[in-house]
Amino acid sequence: MKRLLLLSILTTAVVRGEIKDSPGKHLDIIENGKTLVRYMYEYDNSSPENRLRTYKPFHHVMDETGEKTITKGDGGKYTHHRGIYIGWNKLSHDGATYDLWHMKGEATQLHQKVLRQASNEKQSTITTLIHWQTKAGAHALVEERTITVHHGSGAHALIDFQSKLTADNGDVSLKGDPEHSGCQFRPHNDVAGNKSATYTFPDPKTNVKKDRRIPWVAETFELYGKNYSVQHMNHPENPGEWIHSAYRDYGRFGSTFYTDVKDGETLSVNYRIRVTLGDTPGRDALEKAYESYAGN
Repeated sequence: MKRLLLLSILTTAVVRGEIKDSPGKHLDIIENGKTLVRYMYEYDNSSPENRLRTYKPFHHVMDETGEKTITKGDGGKYTHHRGIYIGWNKLSHDGATYDLWHMKGEATQLHQKVLRQASNEKQSTITTLIHWQTKAGAHALVEERTITVHHGSGAHALIDFQSKLTADNGDVSLKGDPEHSGCQFRPHNDVAGNKSATYTFPDPKTNVKKDRRIPWVAETFELYGKNYSVQHMNHPENPGEWIHSAYRDYGRFGSTFYTDVKDGETLSVNYRIRVTLGDTPGRDALEKAYESYAGN
């Protein structure tokens, strides 16, 4: 009887990770039968409305049921804010400047294909190829984006976001401002209605608008009658003097930096998004989570 009980406990403790594609629409990372993270990659240029809806790939985080998103898609307050995403509103290339944040004009982030995918009980990983188009038929950067979801982490979702940006067609300059560039997280549009987003920094005296290279920022917001907390972490090897935007009551927050990518070179950046249920964890717990990521 004891052996059967132990076997039952071990069996239920195993996490089942899998990846499921809805062709032309999205790719789901599934944990124990429920969608946890959804990569939105559809592109439809058949009308201005469809282009607006699909002009950038991004990542949704789902709630505990796997049915509802806790992140924002298209539409709502600031339609260009979508889930977990990356971009710069002042990308200079070949003598012109393009907006790869709001996707103005013909600027578009175009999903090309899935390069690799793998899933097991420990983690699920998807690597995709994305062209940063400046105008029809031309791109400034080729992005290899890898999203890794760690299973059995103790958090609702533990997500590593890696972007490798290669300038394969001339020099590229990435500039902008903290509000409109970098890697950011936007919660569900309902948070714009209840204005519930609050922020926690490593030091209570942190001046988020002036301090540089803040290792992490956490926010808590109310959605579906409960609280969710999100910790956005910068890997210490990320380049530049990061600066954060983390003060909006609707919850869009993240960090950015400005740099040049020379022709033929690749810029690599890494972030971790940790989503937990309930009130904001204490600073000690948040710092411990960051140290686990940074390897300290």
